[in-house]
Amino acid sequence: MKGFLRQDGRKGIRNVIIVAYLVECAHHVARAIVTRSHDPAVQLIGFPGCYPNDYALKIMQSLGSHPNVGAVLLLSLGCEGFDREALMNTVRNSGRPVDTLIIQQTGGTKLTIDAGVNAVASMKTQIAHVERAEMRIDELVVGTICGGSDGTSGISANPAVGKCFDRLLREGATCIFEETGELIGCEQVMMERAITPGLAGEIERSVLKAAHYYQIMGYGSFAPGNAEGGLSTQEEKSMGAYAKSGSSPIHGLIKPGDVPPQGGLYLMDVVPDGDPRFGFPNISDNAEIVELIASGCHLILFTTGRGSVAGSAISPVIKICANPETYQNMSEDMDVNAGRIIEGTASLDETGDEIYQQVQATAAGSQSKSEALGHQEFILTYKRFDAIGPACLPAH
Repeated sequence: MKGFLRQDGRKGIRNVIIVAYLVECAHHVARAIVTRSHDPAVQLIGFPGCYPNDYALKIMQSLGSHPNVGAVLLLSLGCEGFDREALMNTVRNSGRPVDTLIIQQTGGTKLTIDAGVNAVASMKTQIAHVERAEMRIDELVVGTICGGSDGTSGISANPAVGKCFDRLLREGATCIFEETGELIGCEQVMMERAITPGLAGEIERSVLKAAHYYQIMGYGSFAPGNAEGGLSTQEEKSMGAYAKSGSSPIHGLIKPGDVPPQGGLYLMDVVPDGDPRFGFPNISDNAEIVELIASGCHLILFTTGRGSVAGSAISPVIKICANPETYQNMSEDMDVNAGRIIEGTASLDETGDEIYQQVQATAAGSQSKSEALGHQEFILTYKRFDAIGPACLPAH
């Protein structure tokens, strides 16, 4: 397969232009620019808040310089607290075309939309001939998340993704699984897989932090739909979520926007540090997908038992359906039918290989089901994180 070669040496599997609003007041204008561009490779992202947040800035900087991104257009109202100069400089320094439109200075809605459409057209020309280079499996970063879990998730789709992860890791890829709030009760088994004692301790602390956070909030990562689908406890759900990680050693613990320094398996801690300030850490599956992408994921493996139609801007989402009945009902949204394991028509290893082949095909340019259907969901809100310590990552 061939990737889009970027200035920092990373390679992308897509070459999208992102139009990013920096406050909710600029959302409509940004969306209109994307709509008028009539191109699925022109995609909308943004941060709605008006006052600054270091986490949101870090995520947007990571997305603006993501290997799947070719160019960036920023939309500012003009009086919000977002540090648009810092974001623009990050994108510019990454070698990508970037421009900022400030609505209060450009003349309002209509004139800014016109200027934005022209800017996007110019960017298309600039990135049309980005150098393509051979891309190996060991250059891929693959994330995984589960959503709409049920009693079948932990016995079909999730362990099948784990099999795929193990194969990718054997070939030198980088794989990221998350999240600590859905792994409560699995800390000991994860600690046993950590490559250093220091990392084992960090994993334990991150899960205990998640449990404490949810205790304070009075609500955990267990939804009514999970119970309706046959799950009985948070720990039972955690065991299924854990299965996505496979059986390989865990090389590091990262937080959203941290890019793993080398290949291997990484756990992402998405639960904010400190006392709860901004509400629930996992407001939607798409918020976690954004965080995985911000940490460099070229594509996302999304498992579901109850069913999901989620996709994402920037990086393709491959959906693996755990429940054969759900697959029958929602087959047009699903890429892999892991429910065949339950029906006895495919083995766990065979399904893991099928997911691996889907990863290869999508990385080579084939559209996932969510891409073909036009799904480009995106959500980013407020959070706060402390910097990770040296024990969290492998030695170079």
